[in-house]
Amino acid sequence: MKFHKAGTTTIYYATAIFAVLILISWFLITDNAIKLGILGAYGLVYFLIIQFFRYPERSIVQDENAIISPADGKICEIKETIESEYLGTKCLQVSIFMSPTNVHINWIPVPGQVTYMKHKDGEFYAAFKDKSAEENERTTTAVKIRDGREIVMKQIAGAMARRIINYVQVGDNVDQTTELGFIRFGSRVDLYLPLGTKLNVKLRDKVKGSQTIIGQI
Repeated sequence: MKFHKAGTTTIYYATAIFAVLILISWFLITDNAIKLGILGAYGLVYFLIIQFFRYPERSIVQDENAIISPADGKICEIKETIESEYLGTKCLQVSIFMSPTNVHINWIPVPGQVTYMKHKDGEFYAAFKDKSAEENERTTTAVKIRDGREIVMKQIAGAMARRIINYVQVGDNVDQTTELGFIRFGSRVDLYLPLGTKLNVKLRDKVKGSQTIIGQI
C-alpha cells in the first residue's frame, strides 16, 4: 500500500509507539488477556491511521469541459448562495463531506490558473453542519478557467480535523492531475461554481476524487 506524504511523520510516530507497546507488553505484562487487550486496541488505532493516509493509484482522464470531484465523500449540500470571501457573486455551491474513512487527498477540479489562495483560522464544528462553511478553519483557493470565469474551492476543517494542507500557490498553472492538498481526519470541501452549471450529481451521492464528474462547464 502506498502512503501520502502528508502522513509520513504521523505514521512514523504511530509505528514507534506500537513498537514500544509491544516491548512493554512482552517484558512487563504477564497477563495475556491484558496484553492482548492493549495490543489489540492500539492495533485497531494503528490500522485506522494507516488507512487514513493511503494513496490509491488512480487513472485521471482530463477534460477541460468537466468539473471533476476534488474529494472522496458524499454530496451533503447543493444550493445557490453568495460566495462572499473572494468572488462576491451568487454561485452554485456543491459540498462534499469526507468521513474519516475516506481518502483525504484533494484534487484541482478544473484546469486553469490559481488566482487566489488564503488560509483562515476558525472553529472546528462538525463538517456536515451549515455553519462550518463560514465559521470553521478553512483554506480557500480560486482557479480561473479558460473563459475567464473563476471556480472557488474551500477546504474546511471538521470536528476531528486539525490541519489543512494546501500545495498550490497564486500564479500556478494547474490541471485535473494537480493535488490541491490534504485534510487530516474528517472534513469537507465546498465548490462554488458559476450559475447555470449543469450538475451530474445530487444530494447524498457518493463521489470519488479525481474520478467523478460533478458537472459540465
